[in-house]
Amino acid sequence: MISISESAQAHFVKLLSQQAEGTHIRVFVVNPGTAKAECGVSYCPPDAVEPDDLELPFNGFSAMVDSDSKSFLEEAEIDFVTDQMGSQLTLKAPNAKLRKVADDAPLFERVNYFLQAEVNPQLAGHGGECTLVEITDDGYAVLQFGGGCNGCAQIDVTVKDGIERQLVELMGDEIKGVKDATEHQRGDHSYY
Repeated sequence: MISISESAQAHFVKLLSQQAEGTHIRVFVVNPGTAKAECGVSYCPPDAVEPDDLELPFNGFSAMVDSDSKSFLEEAEIDFVTDQMGSQLTLKAPNAKLRKVADDAPLFERVNYFLQAEVNPQLAGHGGECTLVEITDDGYAVLQFGGGCNGCAQIDVTVKDGIERQLVELMGDEIKGVKDATEHQRGDHSYY
């Protein structure tokens, strides 16, 4: 569920050695499943352990996860990196903003998850976003673009070379291509 690198485990053991005996760490998500989702790590003293917490044993400590955060921390990674700028604990939780869907979920849900988890974070750097409108009977994902993508001169490249290529690669038996349903209008909002 959560992978914690050896360097991060050693860091936690060192930090926990200065806390009351029986203290663990807690990994959590605030506002899970929303665009405002934030992941965090804190101390978890013995009296803060809840009956429905998931306990993940590591070398010298346990990581506690509350029931609301469990599905949003699938595939999360914690690392402790040291470079010339100093040391830093990093937490990556790709499913914090959107609960991961099962491999056998309906096609619409799987395509939508891919767009929200993989595509929209990239488009957000340009102030853009896309949403899945429908999947046609002949296997085309129809997308609606907004924000900086609306009127962008590179939208055809984004649709064909980016999103379509990845979707066909990932779901080639089920998706034939991508169609853009957006009425693109250039303006101050457009990314150039």
